[in-house]
Amino acid sequence: MYLITGLGNIGEQYAHTRHNIGFDIIDALALSFNASFRDKRYGFVSEFRYKGRTFHLLKPSTYVNLSGKAVRYWLGKNKISLENLLIVLDDIALPPGTLRLKPTGGDAGHNGLINITEVLGTQNYARLRFGIGSDFPKGYQVEHVLGKWDETEKNLLPGRIEQACEMIKAFGTIGIELTMSRYNNK
Repeated sequence: MYLITGLGNIGEQYAHTRHNIGFDIIDALALSFNASFRDKRYGFVSEFRYKGRTFHLLKPSTYVNLSGKAVRYWLGKNKISLENLLIVLDDIALPPGTLRLKPTGGDAGHNGLINITEVLGTQNYARLRFGIGSDFPKGYQVEHVLGKWDETEKNLLPGRIEQACEMIKAFGTIGIELTMSRYNNK
């Protein structure tokens, strides 16, 4: 079993912003399996089976900065081991649409990862970072992150979201190392 957690903020004002790319990817993955979300404790959850594996999907309702509580709860409730956790999130350090899968690592200043690491007591969990770029004036990071995609970015989203979904399925079926060598830098 796997817990795939997309980071984002609930509420219409945050829908389809750069910061909510984790939600958008998880939504696309669920849609491809005709899986629907249910409003449960600390988040919206869904699941599907693929190649003999069960993928539990989570969109925390705790807002990005407090995602750790939801992740810890659903890991425990579904008895999923930490090595089968994948966090899907935005990253300003990567160019728009760039995808990077890593087995562990720092938080790079991402408040969602800071909270997850604090609550879980470890940085040893996988993360799939989706680049949102850093093309914004100094002091306008919040506006950029919480802003809508521009037209150029919107054009690349469908293909990159599809690629992210393929990476998530591969993470659960062929493992993180093979998935990284097959998809990172592509």
